[in-house]
Amino acid sequence: MSTETTAARGTTAAESTRVPAPAIRAFIHDALVAVQIPPDDVARVAELMTEADLTGADAHGVFRLPQYVKRVTAGGLNRRPGMIGLYSAVASANHMAVWGGAETLLGTNPLAIGLPAGDGPIVFDMATTVVSYGTVKNYALQGRTMPEGWFINRHDGTPLTDPRRSADGLLLPIGGYKGSGLALMLGLLAGTLNGAAFGREVVDFNADASTETNTGHFIAAIDIARFVPLATFTAEADRHLDDLRASPRLPGFDAIRLPGDRRAECRAERTRDGVPLAPALLDQLDRLAQELRLEPLRRRM
Repeated sequence: MSTETTAARGTTAAESTRVPAPAIRAFIHDALVAVQIPPDDVARVAELMTEADLTGADAHGVFRLPQYVKRVTAGGLNRRPGMIGLYSAVASANHMAVWGGAETLLGTNPLAIGLPAGDGPIVFDMATTVVSYGTVKNYALQGRTMPEGWFINRHDGTPLTDPRRSADGLLLPIGGYKGSGLALMLGLLAGTLNGAAFGREVVDFNADASTETNTGHFIAAIDIARFVPLATFTAEADRHLDDLRASPRLPGFDAIRLPGDRRAECRAERTRDGVPLAPALLDQLDRLAQELRLEPLRRRM
């Protein structure tokens, strides 16, 4: 695994405690029940948040639980919505400027694409910034320094590496102006097209726990069978994926990695050995357990 990938995940093995996934899932479940989230929703949310931890998305699993609970108890989240949220494309805070700008008017607006293959789905899921803002928050929690190239100071454009000063900076887009343009278009599709928040209207859920965020969503589904039989598509996808994996490698690369490969490896390893949680995060979760009168996560291991 590359140094960049390890850094983006945020937690090093030497600093962390390995916690079994069932214990994390149960803790999330009990915390959401304690704040009166409906039981059917609780089970699904706990499953998906734990899956994020298992697959290495450390900034989107149990790490988010204290903030979610805070928003629920402050009235900023509807406990019983009238719809299912399929995918969020307008981020819940703005941390990026339009290309050449100095004001945070764009979010990390993510894009995910999934398609079937013989060995399981190929899933590509990314933020339109170099890293997600959750990763920045995770670095701040652990007292770590960010690599140059993630953030710049909004006043003079110099690199910003202290995650505690993120309010003074701008997250950089992937691919320069192309990433900025992609975030803009996704925001218009998911926000403006749905009458949801976009640009200045986006509520920063990191700073405001009680205001409704009006977060926009969009999803597009393509019926493969309308083009070719599903079995034909998956067989052809496998053929191309095998060809890509077998292609010549540059010096320093031990394998060709395709979307989902690292997640699958990470999930197998964490299912076996537990999810690494930083001491500062475990302390936060202990305080949350005390507030909600739950058995602490440390005692469930």
